[in-house]
Amino acid sequence: MNTSQREIWIDWMRVAACFMVMLTHSAEPFYLGGEGSLILTESDAFWVAILNTLPRAAVALFVVASSYLQFPLHYSTGEFFRKRAVRVLVPFLVWTVVYALVWGEPVQNFKGLLLNFNYAAGHLWFVYMIVGLYLIMPLLSPWAEKVGKRELQVYLCLWLLTTLIPFIRQWLGGSAPVIYGPSGIPNAAKYPLWGEASWNTYGLFYYISGFVGYLLLGLYFRKFVPELSWKKTLAIAVPLFLGGFAIGSVGFFSRVWADSGGVFPVEGPVGMAALWEGPWMNDGLAVALMTIAWILLFRKIKADTTFYRKCILPVSNASYGMYLCHMLLLGAVSAWLKSMPLSTPVQILGTTVISFTGVAIISVLVRRIPKAGRLIMG
Repeated sequence: MNTSQREIWIDWMRVAACFMVMLTHSAEPFYLGGEGSLILTESDAFWVAILNTLPRAAVALFVVASSYLQFPLHYSTGEFFRKRAVRVLVPFLVWTVVYALVWGEPVQNFKGLLLNFNYAAGHLWFVYMIVGLYLIMPLLSPWAEKVGKRELQVYLCLWLLTTLIPFIRQWLGGSAPVIYGPSGIPNAAKYPLWGEASWNTYGLFYYISGFVGYLLLGLYFRKFVPELSWKKTLAIAVPLFLGGFAIGSVGFFSRVWADSGGVFPVEGPVGMAALWEGPWMNDGLAVALMTIAWILLFRKIKADTTFYRKCILPVSNASYGMYLCHMLLLGAVSAWLKSMPLSTPVQILGTTVISFTGVAIISVLVRRIPKAGRLIMG
């Protein structure tokens, strides 16, 4: 396999992001349960704060990888969408059907698919988000071709400012009311900021917030960030990662502590866990800082080794399929390990390693099936 034209570090980053996704989902049973939210011990709260904050940049790294390789577009809009449809939408439809059949009530699941993903397979939200970014890539590509370094830095600074908005809303809104949607997952009522009102969701920073920032981040690294020495890389990446990690882990643990009063177990509706997760959100500062740190570190990987060609590259190529199908195996492995007298970190890490290894092998093998493999796994 010719690897001379590949961005080797992107393949490593995709594989790591897959592992991070599975680490995130392996930790979920230790704060989701009972009526919806359940943490049995203070130790569980601590380990979830640590092991579920570490991988929280996973989805953002996938977006950066897509941006770095695809944005601005290298070919016509029509060709771009044809390629993305085969690579992204067809496997998504295949696995959407699988989850609808095996999890929950199939008839109700298929009815619900007209409006949204199957909530039992909550990780599929990612596909809707990435397709939304694909829809605006052709609009932004002419600008991306010509944008200068300073101009792009201004937009990135504005985007970073938006990552502070969740903290501003919390500070101003206090104990805001919670609104429940049809999924049963709550959203705290938002304190209106800068043009927002009951009749207008689209405030000043709406269009520059969220995942579009990671689209611009990938563009910025490709166009304007030179090769850095290890000394400079670590001098920038380590403080950024530690800062993001502190915001995410301390933020989660402090919210759990506030609800529990230091007394465990702590249990409540699913809305409680959704609010605990606030510091981990992809549009927040913690994930943004850790994402930048990870990019800086992964860009140092250049070596085209045998291990890269035989292991990392095939898994990277199958990474989208791994994301789509991994919950089927991970759920079973997690339940198996939870039945054993193992410590919380061992269960979380064991579930991650076993699930990642199994899903990687299955996905790589399925992808090699002539014609059908790539339609199933992307």
